[in-house]
Amino acid sequence: MGAHLLTGFPGFIAGHLADQLFKENVTEQIYAIVLPGEMEKARRKVQTIAKRYPNCRIELFEGDITLPNLGLGDAELAAISLYTQIVWHLAAIYDLAVERKAAWKVNVHGTAHVNDFVRTLPKLQRYMYFSTASVAGRRYGRLLETELIRPPAFKNYYEETKYEAELRVEDLKMEVPLTIIRPGIVCGHSETGETDKFDGLYFYFNMIDSLKKWPFILYVGSKRAALNIVPVDYVVKAAIYMCKSQEAEGKTFHITNPRPPKTYKIFKEIVRQLSGRRVAGRIPTAVMKKIAESYKIRKKLGIEYESFDYLAWQAEFDATQTEELLRTSTISCPDTMEIIPILVDFYNKNKCRQDLLISIK
Repeated sequence: MGAHLLTGFPGFIAGHLADQLFKENVTEQIYAIVLPGEMEKARRKVQTIAKRYPNCRIELFEGDITLPNLGLGDAELAAISLYTQIVWHLAAIYDLAVERKAAWKVNVHGTAHVNDFVRTLPKLQRYMYFSTASVAGRRYGRLLETELIRPPAFKNYYEETKYEAELRVEDLKMEVPLTIIRPGIVCGHSETGETDKFDGLYFYFNMIDSLKKWPFILYVGSKRAALNIVPVDYVVKAAIYMCKSQEAEGKTFHITNPRPPKTYKIFKEIVRQLSGRRVAGRIPTAVMKKIAESYKIRKKLGIEYESFDYLAWQAEFDATQTEELLRTSTISCPDTMEIIPILVDFYNKNKCRQDLLISIK
């Protein structure tokens, strides 16, 4: 049972991934590359996980994927390289409002450094790279797992740099055994609602919560658009299953919701759960974006400007390879409409926690 190496720890998905790897007895040893400023948080996460799995171990290495050799010393590199069989690369800047320079440094150049590191591992069995379904940018219609096409434009620099990073990982398919994963919009745990930050889907929670005292609430977006939401527990279980499957080697998978509800249905349900009211009508996305050009309004609503684009994005993610691979497993994507009350309950209980809030730009 070889060691697994994670980047992006103690981030939300990486933390759940480490926990699930131990739960499924996939490994007993995890190496985690952690930024210096994240070490204290990482230690707390390790302590929490260690209570559940006392026979398993997470060893933390202070490093930085934007540096050659991941910012590790020769002795650390030698120790990690000797036992690592699986590499999970999750480290990235996920902020939709990120500036281009910062996004390129971490998402593109950082991934190039991880690729270089992976090439040196003598016992590598699989390189698991977390991309995003949003590499499709402003493409619309049916989007396939088997294609990586540069879109006519991107909605933000996060999408652009994740696309560029995936290109670089794609180039490794002839060199090392790897699997590329493209999740949809990842939300909290489907059973507990737990998340470690209120971004993504939760920007809409913030907006609706801030408007619930108004005389009416309007739906934002297109009635033809669907919002592809996947809970973190589904993402990590599916990813681990792919990691263990030889059929997944050399392939790219959409870990997306195969039956995503229309955006307006999700919006209406969030309004009902947060305010007990009904949506009074619709406001076009373009109008709402114009209003949200004001920083004061964005801050008041608790939503990033770039988030509005996803309410009108008419894209359908084909997940044929994912569904075929998971067909004989017990893993399936929970119904979005059924888990919204769970997500809202966690949000209501924790929305005042400063450590979960995102600074609006």
